Amino acid sequence: MFDGSDILYEDNHIMAVNKRSGMPVQADLSGDSALEDEVKAYIKRRDSKPGAVFLGVIHRIDRPVSGVVLLAKTSKALARMNEAVRSRDIVKRYFALVAEMPEKEEGELVHYIWRDGRKNRSYAYDAPKRDAKEARLRYRVAARSDRYVLLDIDLITGRHHQIRAQLSKSLSPIRGDLKYGAPRSNPDGSISLHARSMTFTHPVTKERITVTAPLPDDRVWNLFMDVR
Repeated sequence: MFDGSDILYEDNHIMAVNKRSGMPVQADLSGDSALEDEVKAYIKRRDSKPGAVFLGVIHRIDRPVSGVVLLAKTSKALARMNEAVRSRDIVKRYFALVAEMPEKEEGELVHYIWRDGRKNRSYAYDAPKRDAKEARLRYRVAARSDRYVLLDIDLITGRHHQIRAQLSKSLSPIRGDLKYGAPRSNPDGSISLHARSMTFTHPVTKERITVTAPLPDDRVWNLFMDVR
């Protein structure tokens, strides 16, 4: 049950939550508890609201991914933040753990992503393909341990499974991501991809805000706790 301890930022218009891996952002066919529903129930309890709680999902991250999720508490905030998503005004920064060191310490990946809805999988192509959408991200090597490399990723576009597909195609699969070529799963079923921070313009005050999510508490992520 969501208890409010994972709230990273909140005011009358916006809430940012550190989603834990394994939970869907919105309800799906699995029937498992979803972040959206749990946060609504929490707000209703905390604020003793007699009626329905409005909560809009501004963006989603994959179920096995952890990190920042932005939610709107009013319809006006949701409409304005949806426009910010369309205009790419929200800066999305991710941390990913991979096993192989890239040839270049930093760079930009450009692919064309095609989504197979039946398999819930995306494919990254080097050249344009029918129904595929351009996908771009920038990466840099932020740190390394004996076995893993930490990539700091600036997500420029927001395609389905984009980071997972692009890293698998051009660099190295994300730790634990069996769907995209990792050799083994993580013990908790997560993949080592974390939505580290979101920077956005507040829909009402117009202040530029950055929200940062602490890394998951596990033995491998703990090796990189000092990375900012």
